[in-house]
Amino acid sequence: MGHLSAALRNDQDYLTQLRREFHMHPEMGLQEFWTAERIEKELDAFGIAHTRVGATGVLGIIEGECEGDGSIALRADIDGLPVEEINDVPYRSQNPGVMHACGHDSHITNLLGAAKVLSAARASFGGTVKLIFQPDEEHGNGALDFVEAGVLDGVERTFGMHAASDLPTGALGVCEGLNFAAVDIFTIIVHGEGAHVSRPHLGADALYIASSIVMGLQALVARRSDPVEPVVLGVGSFHAGTTYNALAATAELEGTTRTVNEETRLRVRAQIEQLVSSTAASFGATAEVQWRLVTPAVINPAGVTAEVAAVARELGSDVVVITERPYSLGGDNFAELQAQVPGVYAYVGTGNPAIPNTQNSHHNGNFDLDEAALPLGAGLYAEYAYWWLTEGTQRD
Repeated sequence: MGHLSAALRNDQDYLTQLRREFHMHPEMGLQEFWTAERIEKELDAFGIAHTRVGATGVLGIIEGECEGDGSIALRADIDGLPVEEINDVPYRSQNPGVMHACGHDSHITNLLGAAKVLSAARASFGGTVKLIFQPDEEHGNGALDFVEAGVLDGVERTFGMHAASDLPTGALGVCEGLNFAAVDIFTIIVHGEGAHVSRPHLGADALYIASSIVMGLQALVARRSDPVEPVVLGVGSFHAGTTYNALAATAELEGTTRTVNEETRLRVRAQIEQLVSSTAASFGATAEVQWRLVTPAVINPAGVTAEVAAVARELGSDVVVITERPYSLGGDNFAELQAQVPGVYAYVGTGNPAIPNTQNSHHNGNFDLDEAALPLGAGLYAEYAYWWLTEGTQRD
């Protein structure tokens, strides 16, 4: 076991109290002002220089004191969710309607724990550790702000992690290849023409046209996609019409696509635009598609994944490293960092059948996690950064 992870195991109480403090004060994306200030307070206590990136993003920088010019960026997301907490625990959310229901409170804690021990050990390594506390991950924002600010310039590795309630405490998931899908959001606006329902031939029913588009979108998956390659195309919002006896003049749909490679991502986008245009035209209407490109797929490269897995195995004989785990069609814009710098996204098991709600799904009001996992997550952040700056840079 490395000396940094051993120190973090002895700091369980500190990590637990810090996580509970963040859990009690969740904030929505781009509104994480209290969270950012609390992170900065902790960085100040460790003697770590920091700056804001955007309104609520925080960048901490640890400079090693030995010779060496290596660099690594560690990322944690910091935003909460619009979920009302149901858990009856002393540290439940104090912000009505907002909750850390996805484990981001533990991500912040893990990265601050790593910052604490790395700062204390800076006399034994050279180079730079950049600490990225990213806002608004849940809406696909924040990551590009750090990229555009030049934070990754000269960085050689990047690393992030996520709590995983489906993995037991003591397990670390470090999986090569596809981990998360690419995510895009589309808005379809149909421009029809109003008329009385008794004279439909005098108008263009935007509601009916939009309904036909919804059905056609599903056919794109069923009949125009390779059945052995996952494609998700879902419509979650449909608004049309103002009264029972008039054709809707306009309709608006909102949905998402999930794809697993860039070629399919582009193809599905083009197919949707063609379908929408042709369906509307066939009924004498027009329609447009507006896109929000949220994130590429999270794909862990083989060599860097092997590095992280090797470090993870050295965290203790009680640690189980899982290298094969089903990928998810959810998304995470850590991919925006991977697009710039070789990097890996890992998972920290937080499920414990002996502790209520720690095996529940993320994004619900009964989500909680086993705090015994905190030293392990913090340890993996710290030990991988330390390994890269003291040994890993000599391999490239």
